[in-house]
Amino acid sequence: MLSLPSVPRRVRTAVGALLLLAALTALVILPRSDRGTAARQDGAPTRITDGDIPWPREGQAAVTLEGSGRVLTHGAQRPVPIASLAKVMTAYVVLTGHPLRPGEEGPRIEVDRQAAHEAGVGGESTVVVTPGDRRTERELLHLLLLPSANNIARLLARWDAGSEEAFVRKMQRAAQDLGMHDTTYTDAGGIEPTTTSTAADQLKLAREAMRLPVLRDIVSTREATVPGVGRVANTNTNTLLGTSGVVGLKTGSTTPAGGNLLWAAKTDGTHLLLGAVLHQRAHTTPAEGLTAALEASRALIDGLRARPRSTGSEG
Repeated sequence: MLSLPSVPRRVRTAVGALLLLAALTALVILPRSDRGTAARQDGAPTRITDGDIPWPREGQAAVTLEGSGRVLTHGAQRPVPIASLAKVMTAYVVLTGHPLRPGEEGPRIEVDRQAAHEAGVGGESTVVVTPGDRRTERELLHLLLLPSANNIARLLARWDAGSEEAFVRKMQRAAQDLGMHDTTYTDAGGIEPTTTSTAADQLKLAREAMRLPVLRDIVSTREATVPGVGRVANTNTNTLLGTSGVVGLKTGSTTPAGGNLLWAAKTDGTHLLLGAVLHQRAHTTPAEGLTAALEASRALIDGLRARPRSTGSEG
């Protein structure tokens, strides 16, 4: 061991304390084995090959422990279609421009003829609505996020910005503001395969989305009842909700995108584990892709929640 005879003892003590604090800070994060590559302290994503983390066998994924300031990724972080995960940004932009307090319904928005006509057209995920009906902002957000209605995504876009095109520009600006530099939005619902992102970028959105109480409440709900529409079930079949600590967020699946899941799970009641699993079984069927995304996410969540998080049990 090297000695520092010329350095006063009190300075050596202070330096030692700082080094110990730094070591403890590095350990109380998402756990990893010594074989893994540590993420940088600046929060930039780091590719890791740690076999102890049950990463998906295909596609890409990213995880972070809220407050840790670092992200762990797996697979090539290249932009891929994200399907209905785009609706998280749609809700985020709407709530940023038209905030709601917990329990507040917000302004009433008139359902236009276009939203009514689009119901059941084109094989998209939609809900039946009646032109002239006036739905509250919160009701429409339920229809956007639970049955993942594309006609409601476009209705909210027109209400907020005058047109879907203008709203998409707002989505893109919001993405840039959040540092989502590998993300491109071309529609409000995510049906277009040109709406693309990465797992790491989606975590940047997830962090901000889960800070909005109304959005957080909606994505943690299995179903809701909207007057005139009835019971609104989560037709995206997020079967993880309510299990393994999962409290949200959003599923998405199309043939080009495969299955995608942006999720949030509680670890010990105080910390929130956020993750994104993208591009599972792409170019098969939406149902097959979604099943694969859910299964891969469950294995990842359970594996991470089961791992020790204290310095005393770090392996």
